Amino acid sequence: MYDIIVVGGGHAGCEASYASAKKGHKTLLVTGNIKNIADMPCNPHIGGSAKGIVVREIDALGGIMGKIADKTHLQIKMLNSAKGPAVQSLRAQGDKVAYPKEMLNTLNSLDNLEIKEAMVEDLIVEDNTVKGIILEDGEQIQSKIVILTTGTYLKADILVGDTRTRQGPHGEKPSLHLSDKLKEYGFEIKRLKTGTPQRIDKKTIDFSKTRIEPGDDKYLTFSFDLEPQYKIEEQIPCHLTYTTEETHKIIRDNLNKSSMYGALDDIEGIGPRYCPSIEDKVVRFADKERHQLFIEPESRYYDDMYLQGFSTSMPPEIQELMVHSLPGFENAKILKYGYAIEYDAIYPTQLKASLETKILENLFTAGQINGTSGYEEAACQGLMAGINASLKLEGKEPLVLKRNEAYIGVLIDDLITKGIRDPYRLLTSRAEFRLLLRSDNADQRLRRYGYEVGLISNDQIEKLNKKEKEIQELLEWTKNNKLKITKEIEEEFKKNNYQVPNATFSLEQLLKRPEITVEFLEKFIEFPYSQEIKEQVEIYLKYEGYIKKAYKEAEKLIKLEKKQIPKDIDYDKIKNIASEARQKLKEVRPTTIAQAIRISGVNPSDISILSVYLKKEYGKDE
Repeated sequence: MYDIIVVGGGHAGCEASYASAKKGHKTLLVTGNIKNIADMPCNPHIGGSAKGIVVREIDALGGIMGKIADKTHLQIKMLNSAKGPAVQSLRAQGDKVAYPKEMLNTLNSLDNLEIKEAMVEDLIVEDNTVKGIILEDGEQIQSKIVILTTGTYLKADILVGDTRTRQGPHGEKPSLHLSDKLKEYGFEIKRLKTGTPQRIDKKTIDFSKTRIEPGDDKYLTFSFDLEPQYKIEEQIPCHLTYTTEETHKIIRDNLNKSSMYGALDDIEGIGPRYCPSIEDKVVRFADKERHQLFIEPESRYYDDMYLQGFSTSMPPEIQELMVHSLPGFENAKILKYGYAIEYDAIYPTQLKASLETKILENLFTAGQINGTSGYEEAACQGLMAGINASLKLEGKEPLVLKRNEAYIGVLIDDLITKGIRDPYRLLTSRAEFRLLLRSDNADQRLRRYGYEVGLISNDQIEKLNKKEKEIQELLEWTKNNKLKITKEIEEEFKKNNYQVPNATFSLEQLLKRPEITVEFLEKFIEFPYSQEIKEQVEIYLKYEGYIKKAYKEAEKLIKLEKKQIPKDIDYDKIKNIASEARQKLKEVRPTTIAQAIRISGVNPSDISILSVYLKKEYGKDE
């Protein structure tokens, strides 16, 4: 008997297993192929816009994705560094060999974790409660809780041209019956699709016709605990190229040969809106003369290059023409052709905020089975499922992160409240409190939660306390120290086209000016703190007004989150509520007024009627 069984060894399964085992629960990770644990079947990068912040949040809570990425990446950079801190996010080009190897070593080091290679075909269910799993060979393994993290393997089909092959991303056998069993248990199943581009032999690319994209020239880490594990000068560059008019003509002339545009007439899956195939780009953005493509290394250990932005389900002979039409790829050798993959997922409004399903007790789900795309979205769900499954075993309340606390909170709330049409991808625009949810402050937002659930150590909390103390000290220091404007200082201001202060200003006042930085002021006065502390103080002073406004807006949200909706409420008894709103409220069954407001199809008038009903029937004030 296990405490927790995790089904699937992708990024969600790794985080769920790690959290469960680290918290002392006897855990079994079941995966179809141990060699594919933490695999990167698509682009081997970690982070990106919004996603890099999620990786820092995972690290702040005690998860492992950030640490593994820091130890194994090929290059790292801060995206949007010329823009404000709300949209800055780390992105690392991962190593497709080293990352999974390091992850497997980490999991194997855990005392409470076993890993078993097998296919899960059904669940042991008694009285709508999950009691374990049933393997393909009929073996039953009992547990108190099961976490499904099956990725794209539920009834997976590989689509290339007019061919459909029932297999997983690397040609492995998919899970053939589990999604049918879930449907029998009452789950609504949705068919989704994603895709991947070609892998190209590095030796056959003419990089002189491309633009080099190096890593940043300063040290960066996802983890708040690790020192940089790499040398700046040893980072491996990426490159940039573009499609041509010839590329677009080849695609338009052969659209009917693409799986998604007529070659297969039984496509059900909906593809990712924010990561479309090259066919979709050419059709949907017909006015664009070209589309950018990144040429990215997959590993230090072999020469496969990933052609990001060129995902396709065209037949191989057309892919050859398409690739050879790109600048620098005239003589390129394709090592692996692109393909689309169609798979089953559950509709995520069937989940609680803890990621436990509403339909079967003690069954949690995380990752692409919940309708998301991306390794980072999967990993953060896996971590939260592992934490909340453990907390349930311990008789404790689940950890539910609010929208003003974490991108992880935004993601889960979006899934369970709004559902999905296509594979969900995190974007900064999805977060209404993105100025609060920055990359630089993830530890201050979430590390204490990690400590409370048992994944963060005393030493890590002491480090956080020291950091916060130093931030307050430096803020006070900038208030109390002034810059006396001498002739030399005046000249330096003028040289940079900065307005010269006409009086002695405090450093705090100067730093509130958009153009004045700590780096500039350090030409005249030394700031006695680390670079990290100086950056935190500069961000706070420059955006203080906006940050305070965001906190006030967040307080309104928190008040609405406290307005509970009883579990047993009968929405059919509420008169005058719109029929669409009634249907959506019955489907989602929101736990608070704040969640009800966020449901698509529920209007302010419906919320007013609901609030009046709650006050009348339950004595709950609006």
